[in-house]
Amino acid sequence: MSAQQSRLIRSMAIAAVLLAAFAMVGGGLVALTEQMTRDRIAENERRARLASLQEILPADHYDNDLVSDTVELADGTGLSLDTPVMVHRAFEDGEPVAAIFPVVAPDGYGGPIHMLMGVRVDGRLAGVRVTRHSETPGLGDPIEVRRSDWIHDFEGRSLGEEPEKKWQVQADGGEFDQFTGATITPRAVVRAVRRGLVYFEANRQLIFPETAEETSSSR
Repeated sequence: MSAQQSRLIRSMAIAAVLLAAFAMVGGGLVALTEQMTRDRIAENERRARLASLQEILPADHYDNDLVSDTVELADGTGLSLDTPVMVHRAFEDGEPVAAIFPVVAPDGYGGPIHMLMGVRVDGRLAGVRVTRHSETPGLGDPIEVRRSDWIHDFEGRSLGEEPEKKWQVQADGGEFDQFTGATITPRAVVRAVRRGLVYFEANRQLIFPETAEETSSSR
């Protein structure tokens, strides 16, 4: 083998080693960046989720991890969901405070209206927030808390205090205001929120089995 061939082989070997090293370093950097980005994205999503939950139940009303303390219920009947119901549970000093879960009004004027609603353990509404909708701007969007106080009218209401006929807009003989030129939107929201209260009552023992155990032991 000539000296020139030896140099050529040595150069090729060095190039191969350098390429392999660059590939390893590059792969490691990509993996590290992906890991850091994934963690950051997950944390941002967690914070956004917590912020939306705390719009319904302020932080000083509970002391557990509201984002991660959840129970998944397979039956979404009445809530118009396509997936299992993910219920966030709030506790204070170990005692159940409220449950927050999604509900959909499928019959909005512009399509489904997606919401989060919170129900206190005694059955009273902690709050309702619309998270996504396609209602007509200027007519149906007063369901958004940033545009109107209308959604706050649900707070404190319960099935026991409000007869079913009251869970309607005023145009239908109920107690809830409708919007000028837009009755379909608030009607759909009111009906969906009531269904959510019915759902909570039907699944209370699955959401808060602690209360069921306490009731049984006290008998």
